[in-house]
Amino acid sequence: MLRRKDRVGLTIVASALAVANDNHADYIHTAIVDVFSIFADDLDGALRICDETSGDTDDRVAQGARRLHASLAEIDPVLRPA
Repeated sequence: MLRRKDRVGLTIVASALAVANDNHADYIHTAIVDVFSIFADDLDGALRICDETSGDTDDRVAQGARRLHASLAEIDPVLRPA
């Protein structure tokens, strides 16, 4: 879902992250780093989507989006635009 890099995929991951126990959250965090640690543009887009989704009317999605945003904010991507 993360590799889609779109609102649908990130919303599904955010929803799962909201109810994940610590062990599952660690696996999700590893996947987040794997997908978004290369290109800064992909990371910026995901952060934007999480900002928008953090105000969702579904509390689980909103909470997960905030948690996903926090994970994404820790990433320092390898490749940035010239």
